[in-house]
Amino acid sequence: MRVQPRARRTEIAGERAGGLIVRVTAPPLEGRANRAACKLLADRLGVAPGRVTVHRGAGARDKVIRVEGIDTETLHRRLGLKA
Repeated sequence: MRVQPRARRTEIAGERAGGLIVRVTAPPLEGRANRAACKLLADRLGVAPGRVTVHRGAGARDKVIRVEGIDTETLHRRLGLKA
């Protein structure tokens, strides 16, 4: 997933090179953009916010996100992604 902080609005902007593009209004300070991206994903996936975490890349734009309690097929379907 690629996170773009300080965007005009918080949204899932699509897919590029096999990764999800997430735009958030939060700045990239003190993990605010990461928390906003995780909250957005949790809302879209219908899981508790605590089940979505940054697994790798907390200080980078490109991140690996871990979502507990949902299988890959369901995740792709709820986000409208190709399997």
